Amino acid sequence: MTSQQRTKATAAGVYDWYLNGHHHLPCDAEVAIAAQKVFPLAGQVARYNREFLRRAVRWMIQQGIRQFLDIGSGYPTAGNVHEIAQGYASGTRVVYVDLDPDTVRVSNELLADDPDAICLHGDAREPEDIFARATPLDFAEPVGLLLVSVLPFVPGDVAPLVRRYVERLAPGSYLGLTHITFTEDEQARRRQSEVTQTYNANVQQNVTTRSPDEVLALFDGTELVPPGLVLATHWNAPRGYRPAPDDQASAVLLGGVGRVL
Repeated sequence: MTSQQRTKATAAGVYDWYLNGHHHLPCDAEVAIAAQKVFPLAGQVARYNREFLRRAVRWMIQQGIRQFLDIGSGYPTAGNVHEIAQGYASGTRVVYVDLDPDTVRVSNELLADDPDAICLHGDAREPEDIFARATPLDFAEPVGLLLVSVLPFVPGDVAPLVRRYVERLAPGSYLGLTHITFTEDEQARRRQSEVTQTYNANVQQNVTTRSPDEVLALFDGTELVPPGLVLATHWNAPRGYRPAPDDQASAVLLGGVGRVL
């Protein structure tokens, strides 16, 4: 049960609402609905993001990864990392990290019966602290590092920050990330800007949109695996997938996976 004391929306709460989860509060729903009125596909972007996460985790499991570090994990809505990974390989260890104390509390309540998964309270901007406390993981062995839609909530130049994570990972680890970007459609871009303004005025964590080149720079120190940095819906898409050419929800979300060298 989510704490009823919070009165300002959080990124985790808004995301949970979009995913039809059970851990958001009225303040989260209000912001999510307001954003959706401006950009009706906001919820679809969130669902595309979650679908990428699932595909990336499955792919990493197929490459032999048996431990994951998920930064900015949010509430453990159905189909989260530990459920997917352990469904393919029992005993896979997962450490979630989130900045919101309520998200951490709820996550650990739901993970209480899973000895291989835990959620830590931590700030994505402090990787050294996170690595020091993520003791269930063996960083001498390959790890799947997930930065899925967390970096838009970190202002400034985030490439050096991501590099600090990558430098701590063993060769053969993987970095999977998504990031919102600018759509080329001018009208949709205006709506996207309005959504960002609405969001930033009402949510504890502000959003930063970055260009494709800025997102590509986040993979420094890794080798992008095919198909590279692409629209998240296109990454390792199911066979027969046919994207709609006018899908604006797909057009604003980039995703990719890089192998640590």
